[in-house]
Amino acid sequence: MIRVPFVCLGNICRSSTVEGVLRARLAAAGLDRQVEVDSCGIGDWHAGKGPDRRALEAAPR
Repeated sequence: MIRVPFVCLGNICRSSTVEGVLRARLAAAGLDRQVEVDSCGIGDWHAGKGPDRRALEAAPR
């Protein structure tokens, strides 16, 4: 199993967005069972909050 973590400051936009992008691409390539993807932030000031509005607006649907 390959593990790929993405890290940013608060985990409400950058790291969580790239986590979603990689998950989708891995699934499309049939590799989602071989790679574990996660994201986190280095600070706790956004703990318990949802994704940033701008990140949601930019996400493909």
